[in-house]
Amino acid sequence: MKAKDLRQKQRIDLNEELMKLRREQFNLRMAAAAGSPARPDQWSKVRRNIARIKTVLTEQRSGGAK
Repeated sequence: MKAKDLRQKQRIDLNEELMKLRREQFNLRMAAAAGSPARPDQWSKVRRNIARIKTVLTEQRSGGAK
């Protein structure tokens, strides 16, 4: 998921994607707590994708997206 691609999406689509990633992050936490941890690289990928989406949403709110 690239920030350039995210900037072309509507705010509604970005919010839906953000909720999907937060659910995935929650599922990873629950899997780790249950004793069957997922691959370690999934944690960082999900976290970074959440940060990318939040950054694009903030840019769109402030009118900084060009």
